[in-house]
Amino acid sequence: MDLDLRKLRYFVAVAEHRHFGRAAQALFIAQPVLSRQIRAFEQELGCPLFTRTTRSVELTPAGRQLHDEARRITTVVDAALRRVHEAARGEQRLVVAFSPGLHVSDAIRAFAASHPEVGIDVFPLRWWEQDAPLRDGRAHVGFLRRPFDDAGLRTVPIGQETKVACMPVTHPLAGRHTLTSADLDGEPILDARTRRTSSLEEKFELIASGQGIALVPLSIAGSYSRPDLVYLSVTDALPVETCLAVPENNCSGPVGDFLDIATATLRRYSGDVRTGTWTRAEAEPGPAVTGPRAAEG
Repeated sequence: MDLDLRKLRYFVAVAEHRHFGRAAQALFIAQPVLSRQIRAFEQELGCPLFTRTTRSVELTPAGRQLHDEARRITTVVDAALRRVHEAARGEQRLVVAFSPGLHVSDAIRAFAASHPEVGIDVFPLRWWEQDAPLRDGRAHVGFLRRPFDDAGLRTVPIGQETKVACMPVTHPLAGRHTLTSADLDGEPILDARTRRTSSLEEKFELIASGQGIALVPLSIAGSYSRPDLVYLSVTDALPVETCLAVPENNCSGPVGDFLDIATATLRRYSGDVRTGTWTRAEAEPGPAVTGPRAAEG
């Protein structure tokens, strides 16, 4: 069967709102029209997507699977349409994605000075999302932290970052100057394997409320200082590699030029955590940090 993108977008709206009336308002269509379109979509697929009651609308197992797939499909389609329209207008545009806490402004400034004809957009990545925007067309270049799936990507190492332990100020370990990994044995660690959160703000809110602790890169600690959290150096924590990444089939033209310029620019400010030096991207943490320098150790 052919997939009807219009019905797919209708389905995504209902799945996200969990309410036909609110979804219809967001889509600027009448609710009966939306209900008919969803029923027709279910008939075309041959399976129910929603469990409907008078009080709620919930996704079926098939609906949950389609919701995961639909977000990727609509993202790829939207990115393709954007590129088509840019080509029709004779525009060149470069989208640079970056992981939380990493900064690409110096590289963008250097690239823009030599390529004023290329428009530049930035794409802030969610903390658990790394290489996906490079694969689905939302971004051309990524400034990322490992680990991520680098199959089909050209990667260029830029530097390293140390990790620090983030915990509430009320935690029994919060008064220490430094920690070791052994100090964290038995502590509930919040990461993608134990609990995926939609944003760093949500993750830090969980930590502040006592739901666990997390190991975060130092640059994130500097960007998310708050009085109810502390960041402590973990002296035996392994450093995290930062790198630039681009799809292997898209390394020419503006993308290739940006990769060369960004590599030289970002490496200029990249230090090695083993020597205790700091990168320009690693802003020194604010008053919430306990200990002399969270990078030390």
